[in-house]
Formats: sequence, C-alpha cells, structure tokens
Amino acid sequence: MAIRIPPIQCLLTFEALARLRSVTQAAEELHVTPSAVSHRVKQLEQILGTPLFARADFSLTPEGVEYLAHVCDGLATLQKFPSSARGSGRRKLRVAVTSTFARSILMPRLKQFAQLHPEVDLVLHQVSIPKLDVVAEDADLTIRFGVGRYTDVEHVCLLKDEVTPLASPAFIEEHGPFENTQDLQGVPLLCSPLEPWRTWFAAHELDWPEPSDGSQFNDVGLMCDAAAYHLGVALVRLKLGAPWLQNGTLVRLFDRNVPSPHAHYLCWRPGNMDRWECAAFADWITKAL
Repeated sequence: MAIRIPPIQCLLTFEALARLRSVTQAAEELHVTPSAVSHRVKQLEQILGTPLFARADFSLTPEGVEYLAHVCDGLATLQKFPSSARGSGRRKLRVAVTSTFARSILMPRLKQFAQLHPEVDLVLHQVSIPKLDVVAEDADLTIRFGVGRYTDVEHVCLLKDEVTPLASPAFIEEHGPFENTQDLQGVPLLCSPLEPWRTWFAAHELDWPEPSDGSQFNDVGLMCDAAAYHLGVALVRLKLGAPWLQNGTLVRLFDRNVPSPHAHYLCWRPGNMDRWECAAFADWITKAL
C-alpha cells in the first residue's frame, strides 16, 4: 500500500499558520501570497482527510493539535544535518545584486548568513544598471531597485530609504555655506536616473527643473565617490551612503530627509522559494534589514 507523504511546503505552512494564527503574517514569513497559504493548508487537509483549523480564528481542531506536535518533531529532525553528509550536501545560491547595495548593505551583514548556513555557497552576480532590470539570467534571486511593479517575478520589498544632498567637506568649504535650500542654486549637482533631483526639489517647494548639465552616473557608489572627490553635490540614499558618511568623506548639507520614490526588492521566479536555500536567504535578509 502506497503511503502519501504531504509536501514539505504544506507542512511548513501549517506550522507557521498554527503558530501565527494569521494568513497574512504566515504569507510574509514564508514569502508567498496569502492565497498560497490557504491553498497549501487546504491541500494538507485533503491529504489527511480531516480539518486542522477552526476557520473563524485559526485555532486548531483536536486533530490539528495532535498533528502539529508530529509536524514540529519532524521539522526539528529534518533541520539536523548528519555531520558526515555536510560535505556532499552543499548548495549553491546565485544572487544578482547591484554593486553599491552589495558593498553598503549586504557585505557588512553577510558573515551572519554564512554562520547560519555554512552549507550554502553564495555566488554574487553584479547588476550594473538596476532600474533597467539588467539581471543575470541564471540567478536564483535578484535584488532589484525600482518602484516594485514587477509582473514577471514574485517579489517582496526589502529596503526603503530617504534621500538628502551630500558633499565633501572641501566642496562645502569652497562653495558654501549651505544655510538653506536656495543656496544650491548654481552649484554643480551630480545626477543619476536612479535618484532624480525632482523628488527632493518638490518636497522643498523648489520649482526647479531636473538638472540637464553636469556629471551623470548609473551607479550610486560611483556618484558618492565623485562627490567625495569634490566634483559636486550628490542626492544620496542615506543607507547606501552610510560608508561615506561614516568615514567623513561626505557630509550632509541639510537636516531634512525626503522619502525616496524607489526601493530595493527581492525578486524570484515562481517556484524558486520551494528550494530551501532560497527560502533561507529570503528569510535571513528580510530580518537582517
């Protein structure tokens, strides 16, 4: 007689929903849609032939309580890796990421992921022009930068940020002081399609057009380097610009921050989150940020 074992994603979803008692929270934790959570639970109940939840408040039925104990024991056992099998059980995880996000955000935290998941070999692919969605085709996960309206992939928002003008101390000494926003009139402004100045202008009620002259950059890190070498004022997202602010090569001109209209998103093709290494990285990075 054949024994049908429920899919692991159904068991993980059941455990998460039983613990959180919220479809929305379970979906966020598992990086799936709420409808996927409901579908997986329904599939598990059909396989078992018994209801697991009292639908009103997601409290467990008596059968659900008994089965949850077995599921938790089984999942705990599966998380234990035999020491003799570690060498043969390694997984490669290919992540496409922009260079500045990698340097400023990912690298300072990456040791933690390596310690949590030593069996995963991370392979980073550089995305050179993030808003044009130039991605590595063989990447398992991609960190994109934009407005988040992606129809070709599933995605979750990773990081929102605020922008403010930054410049080198030497540049400020030469062209300052900058006591109010009007003092930027006629000053060299560094430009990037990744962070247009019009957002900052509008927030400060400045009826100025987007700068058409001056240096332009498709990479925020290069723009920060250019500003650090006194070439002009850069409009920078504070979390990405943290390394330059911390080492003093760039400083703020004004106190006020303006929310960026763009954000970083973790993206993946449908089905990739069924691979445990993809789910582990997604869970880690969303919590780390």
